Amino acid sequence: MDLIRILVAILLPPLGVFLQEGIRKHFWINILLTILGYIPGIVHAVYIIARDNPRDRISAR
Repeated sequence: MDLIRILVAILLPPLGVFLQEGIRKHFWINILLTILGYIPGIVHAVYIIARDNPRDRISAR
């Protein structure tokens, strides 16, 4: 599933972040970064998707 999110993040960075986080602060940060430059938006989106999410570790226990 992360591979699909990363592909979406390359095409539409805010959508990739939305699929990962929902409408939270990272979504709005990504929209701002995408407006300021497409590449920073992609980098941020891929980082958000690929990072080790602490919420996932807590729910896996």
